[in-house]
Amino acid sequence: MKLHPTAVIHEESTLGSDVEVGPFAVIEEHVVIGDHCRIMAGAHIKAFTTMGSHNTVHTGAVIGDLPQDLSFEGQRSYVSIGSHNIFREHATVHRGTKAESATTIGDHNFFMVNAHVAHNCSVGNHVIMVNNSSLAGHVLVEDNAMLSSLCLVHQFCRVGRYSLMRGSARTSKDIPPFCIVDGVHTVRALNVIGLQRAGFSEERMRSLKKSFSILFRSGKRQVTALEEVETTVPQTPDVRHLVEFIRSSERGVAFGKK
Repeated sequence: MKLHPTAVIHEESTLGSDVEVGPFAVIEEHVVIGDHCRIMAGAHIKAFTTMGSHNTVHTGAVIGDLPQDLSFEGQRSYVSIGSHNIFREHATVHRGTKAESATTIGDHNFFMVNAHVAHNCSVGNHVIMVNNSSLAGHVLVEDNAMLSSLCLVHQFCRVGRYSLMRGSARTSKDIPPFCIVDGVHTVRALNVIGLQRAGFSEERMRSLKKSFSILFRSGKRQVTALEEVETTVPQTPDVRHLVEFIRSSERGVAFGKK
């Protein structure tokens, strides 16, 4: 391990092998940091945070601070982080609000400068949050989603897999999987380039394109469009996920352009 002499590391924290802690970094009690992590200068890892291996926490980032929730009464709650994540300068992650609840983050995610993950959020794998993007409490972000700079997600919303929120987009509705959204939760297109880069075959793309056209371009009522997708489009795993995501929405799903 490489522990700078100015770092403050609580004796009740646990550090794995080959962990690096930089100058003036702070690691509080009841923190578990896995192997090969780098906690850089001035970063602060708060109590009840657990992270896996190969994570990098840059200068000024704060992981595991108290939730910004007026109902919070100081009870024990957690932040649970997987492996191979990057938290750039001044990124923030807050722990859960209710007793024994947690904010969870998976693997291979990239949180850029000033990105914020609020209490009780659940972030999947391979998610990118660009500078100054923010999640309010209880947001679910599925795998491979991307939030561009200055994007805002209202509490209890969901952001679907392989979706893209363009710069400054904001939403108080669920963002459907595989779609591009901008403005105020407005679906603009299927995320074709993103899906191609992810290795989607033409066959997979064909089913999603047909589903997208029915759901967001036909002008039909949602219930009618969903039934048409289920009866006329091959029910690939992608199509089934898209349909199930929309059917299970509690806040409503972002709509197509008028």
